[in-house]
Amino acid sequence: MDGGSITFSFFLIFTGAAIFASVALYTRQPLIIAYIALGAAIGPYGASLVTDLKLLSDIGHVGIIFLLFLLGLDMQPRALLATLRKSTVVGLASSAIFALMGFAVARLFGFSALESLVIGAAMMFSSTIIGIKLLPTTILHHRHIGELMIGLLLLQDLLAIMVLVLLGAAGGNKAEDTMLWEIAFPFLALPLLGAGAWLAVRYVLLPLITRFDRFHEYIFLVALGWCLGVAEVAELAGLSAEIGAFLAGITIATSPISQYIAVNLKPLRDFFLILFFFSVGARFELALLSTVLLPALLLSVLVLGVKPVVYRYLLKGMSEKRVLAWDLGFRLGQASEFSLLIAYVAIANGLIGQSASLLIQATTIITLLASSYIVVLNYPTPIAISDRLRRD
Repeated sequence: MDGGSITFSFFLIFTGAAIFASVALYTRQPLIIAYIALGAAIGPYGASLVTDLKLLSDIGHVGIIFLLFLLGLDMQPRALLATLRKSTVVGLASSAIFALMGFAVARLFGFSALESLVIGAAMMFSSTIIGIKLLPTTILHHRHIGELMIGLLLLQDLLAIMVLVLLGAAGGNKAEDTMLWEIAFPFLALPLLGAGAWLAVRYVLLPLITRFDRFHEYIFLVALGWCLGVAEVAELAGLSAEIGAFLAGITIATSPISQYIAVNLKPLRDFFLILFFFSVGARFELALLSTVLLPALLLSVLVLGVKPVVYRYLLKGMSEKRVLAWDLGFRLGQASEFSLLIAYVAIANGLIGQSASLLIQATTIITLLASSYIVVLNYPTPIAISDRLRRD
């Protein structure tokens, strides 16, 4: 068999995922851990059976796009605006605290001021996948904690876009006015994209769906095309594909067909998310871990310990219930997929060295693993090991 073919890679990944998932379930471990462990085992820094990580990572990223699209399908525009208003203060204050924490740890271990700023920025964000994937559907869509989580994660997405734009501009030696325009443009493009998507849905998409709603395959294709199309336009406008997909979902959330689309897209979303988590594990160079082990462990412990506490007190200050504040804090108590992307962009632009990039990657993966355990073993999730905690 051709070890470099995409078919053979898929065979290894999904057969391996089934085996690792079986072991994980027998030993009462979260399934996400199995997918990351599989990536480390057969990726280029393990057995080197799967080596085309760029392609697999890009394919796996589609899972995050579908995840945000499904979220949008279950949120009305008015509810979104109310949620963002409630979460803005908490999101900005918590991000500032986490950035200072990452900066201080990096400086403590001798990283330069610029590297420390990048490391601090990477610690600001929580994982959209861990936060949403491990929240039961009924809680996510119909309870206050789900609204708060979506608001915080969307705000973090906007901040992450700003950080990525800054990194790209800083690495390109661009003029100051050009940098300011590149930073401002995504925020000007966001309302325009939302308005354009709403008009397209009202005058094109919904009439088509209404006319041909008896052809289920057609609705499925239209939904896929709409989700990926708006995601692509969002990227061209300087936003992220995730935000575009979320807007695509919101704009058709009022349609009666939205729930049918959501149910049919879930298996496709899970297919791509398995690839995403595999690529996360496969990218990590275990042989180099020893060079940043101490700062990575310290930063991971701080992320896992400080983030829940910060969210708990900030949310309590907004009169949220103590139990909800702790619950949300632990569910968002990890680094993010955006942290990995920041590390890749920063090192590609020559802003940080290999050690700083590896520190961000190690901290992100350690916190993703540990946070998954914390949430799955202590809070209701769709993949809980305990029957008492399993919810969907």
